[in-house]
Parts: sequence; C-alpha cells; structure tokens
Amino acid sequence: MVRSFHPIDGLLIILTSSAAVSSLSLAQIDTTGIVRDTIPSSTLRQEAKPFQPEKNAWLAVGFSAVLPGSGQIYNEDYWKVPLIWGLGGYYVYEWVRLNNRYKDFRDQFNTSVQQRPPFGDDRFLRLRDFYRDERDKFAWYLGLLYFLNLVDAYVGANLYDFDVSPDLSADGRVMPKVMATVRVRF
Repeated sequence: MVRSFHPIDGLLIILTSSAAVSSLSLAQIDTTGIVRDTIPSSTLRQEAKPFQPEKNAWLAVGFSAVLPGSGQIYNEDYWKVPLIWGLGGYYVYEWVRLNNRYKDFRDQFNTSVQQRPPFGDDRFLRLRDFYRDERDKFAWYLGLLYFLNLVDAYVGANLYDFDVSPDLSADGRVMPKVMATVRVRF
C-alpha cells in the first residue's frame, strides 16, 4: 500500500528534528515540506580561478620553428628530439645525395644531346628524371617533418598539464569500479 505524503506530515517531520528546530526559524519553513538552505549562498561560492597552463603553446611552436626539436625540449618531451633530428638528418642527406646524382645525369644527358642531336641518350633522360623525382620526394618529406614538428610542439604544450596518472578518482575520493564477466558455455 502506498501512503500519500501530506504537507502537514512534512512540517511535523521537520519540527521534530532537533537539529532542524535549532537552526530554522518559522519564516524558513515552507508548507510543502521542503527545507531551504540556511547557509548564505555567498559563502558557498568559491571564487573560481581561471586555468593558467604551465606551458605556452605558441612559444613552443616558435621554438620549434627556429630550431626543430627545441619546442619538444621546452615541453620536456626529450625522447622526441633524437627522432626529429635523426629523420631530418636522414632526409637532408638523401636529398643532397639524390640532387648530386640528378646533376650528374643531367650533365650526361646534356652532353649526349650535343653528341646525338636532337633527342640524346634516352637512358640518361630516364635516370635524370628518376633522381629529380626522388629528390623532390625527400624535399616533401622534410617539409612534412618540419610541419609535424610544429604541430607536435603545439599539442605537447597544450597537453602538458593533462593528468595521465593511473589514479582517475575525483579529488581523491574513491570511485566505484564496474567489472563484468562474460561466460560462454557450449
């Protein structure tokens, strides 16, 4: 059987509580049985301080723009610096090597055009074009590495204050853990 709640019942419950009687006046009692908060709202509000990140993202980007990898050093992501410098050094080395090969075959093709006008040696033409295309690919790789270096510095600075500790509780309170088990029988 469900008993209905009457406002008078709520008033009696409130008045019989010794803590409620000592802290409430009759002006604060509502006839619906709902107790108003007796603590002033000004004391409940805590002044919220705006979040100030520890690292400036655009400063990290500026560092990385001047010297690739220095934004990662600013963000204390030291393990990324050898990757950036290693890949950058490899791409520059390959670009220089392929550029030298391109120049060699360009000169050989130009010489073959003078010896056998008007088309020259087709083998030198294909090798010249191959090394030019490969050289240009490594220039694109170097540009992409530079851009990703800037993006990583920006993201790393913005996520510097992000908590990645295994304790994911809110304000030190213990949060319940939900676990599920699935059993399948055949």
